[in-house]
Formats: sequence, structure tokens, C-alpha cells
Amino acid sequence: MRPDPSQQIDRNAVPAWRISGGLSSLFWWIFPVVYGFIALTGALPRWGIIALTILVITYTILQASVIPLIRWKRWRYQIDEHEIYLKRGIFIITRTLIPVNRIQHVDTRQGPILRSFNLSTVTITTAATVHEIPALNDEVADEVRNRISNLARAADQDV
Repeated sequence: MRPDPSQQIDRNAVPAWRISGGLSSLFWWIFPVVYGFIALTGALPRWGIIALTILVITYTILQASVIPLIRWKRWRYQIDEHEIYLKRGIFIITRTLIPVNRIQHVDTRQGPILRSFNLSTVTITTAATVHEIPALNDEVADEVRNRISNLARAADQDV
């Protein structure tokens, strides 16, 4: 088996993902609230609100504390002159090889949370799909984008 990629994403990804995970878990709080209102009418058992609340609290804690750290530890990438190697995943480890000669274009993007931590995500588009290298420092993301673009341009000229 091929050795793991050598590059790691920025450490500031952890607090950014914690904020993002906490905000995204707010959606799930709708269910215990709605269940609680229905349980007050007597249509549903009241113990269900406790069970739902415990589940949502557990989910929020995982999304806002545990998962971002594990995700950061598992994310790796490596850029070679012929391919880009991505390794990611918590329970299911995904290893992706992107041939440089298949790359159509490369972008960087950042939302408000990543921007507040000076992070950007590099997106690599092929004919089949879009791949991401998340949460790189802005300067590193620019370097990665430019390097991949130059490699793809050189590979395109070789064909």
C-alpha cells in the first residue's frame, strides 16, 4: 500500500469546524422543541422529550468538540507532478488519487467562518467531480492552487 500523504491541513480548522458543527446542530434542536409542544397537549409521552433532548445534546457535543479534532488528525494531502493524493475520513477512510492531466480548473473559496480564521478551501474540478482540500491557511491555499494550476497546465501541454 502507498504511504500516507505528508501534508496536513491547518490547525485552525479545528475551531472553525467546531463553530460550524455547533451551528449546524442547531437544526436538530427543532425536533425536541416541537415534540415538547406536542407532548404538552398529551398526544405524545413526556419521556420522549427527555430521550430526544439527550440525543440532540450528544450530537451537538460530538459535532462541536470531538469530530472536528478527529477530522483534522485524519485529513492529509500530497501534491506530486503527476497526481494529487487525498486521504480523509473518520470511520471510513477514503483515499483519492486525482491525475493532474484530468484537472479542469482549481479554485479557492471561503465562507464567513473560514474567513475569520484566515482559512480557505481549495477545490479541484475534474470532468467527473469536484474534490476539496479544506481549511488551508490563505497563503498556503494560494500556493497550492497555483501549484496545481501550473502542474495541470504543464500536463495539458504535454498531451
